[in-house]
Amino acid sequence: MDPLSELLSGIRAEGSVVCHAVLEAPWIIRFVDRAPLTMVSVLRGGGILLLPDGAEQAVGVGDTVIVRGPDTFYLVDQSAPLDRPRVEYEIACFVADAECTVQDLGGIRWGSEPEGATALIVGAYRASGHRHERLLRALPPVLVINEDTEVCGWLETAAADAALRTAGSQALMDRLLDWALVCTLRTWFEQAGSEAPAWYRSLSDPILAPALEAFHARPSRRWTVEALATEAGVSRALFAKRFTKVMGCPPLTYLTECRMAEAEALLSDTDSPIAQIAKSVGYADAFGFSAAFKRHRGVSPSAFRARKAA
Repeated sequence: MDPLSELLSGIRAEGSVVCHAVLEAPWIIRFVDRAPLTMVSVLRGGGILLLPDGAEQAVGVGDTVIVRGPDTFYLVDQSAPLDRPRVEYEIACFVADAECTVQDLGGIRWGSEPEGATALIVGAYRASGHRHERLLRALPPVLVINEDTEVCGWLETAAADAALRTAGSQALMDRLLDWALVCTLRTWFEQAGSEAPAWYRSLSDPILAPALEAFHARPSRRWTVEALATEAGVSRALFAKRFTKVMGCPPLTYLTECRMAEAEALLSDTDSPIAQIAKSVGYADAFGFSAAFKRHRGVSPSAFRARKAA
């Protein structure tokens, strides 16, 4: 398993909200639900994102936008001056006492749109565990990917089906959001170039890729630099030098950080015994794992788990 697949494997939408918004100009949508990720796909029309840091981002037909939460942001109709009065809508599905259904999402109208209206699919993605936090740290505050018209058409059809609220519709919405999120993120990582994390860029490196895939496929193995170099088919010295240059840290530093991050996810999201977690992340026993975890995270595994559960 490659690092991106590992990062995405434990992320699932649960109780997600997907809406097909039809908006007649001029309008403004305020996103205040503090969702960790919000995804907006523009089917027709367009708008301007107003981000928490004051930045603006124009979006148009075929654009899918992912905004990293939890701060409030806005999407504004671009067909009228910003100082013109607008119909205001609010999406706040995950805040306390929110009344938010796909049929009546913050006053946003559903159904066929008049000529010139903007049509959006909005997905608010609820946090689902510690791996979600690891994904968020790898993303910029906002990313925009342009999809072809066939993808937009399929997405619109699926969202409309989910909106019927028939048996299984919530599961359909959750899986729809999972699919769209993974596809959008894969495209962004592929196009990000130097903005992508070092571990992703390394997947195209002919020396590092085989070693990293081997490690992430079998993290419980007690890996050494020599063993990783063998997977890469090069000498230990060459592998270590290449790894440090591309990844920005020595091989064992990367392996330890991956193990600590995975341990954090298991401690946060499962009830597995610490001894079992120790073995699953490559430590021979709970004592050695606990010492390493405290050295790198400042607290013992049991204290970390208790703090997350509080």
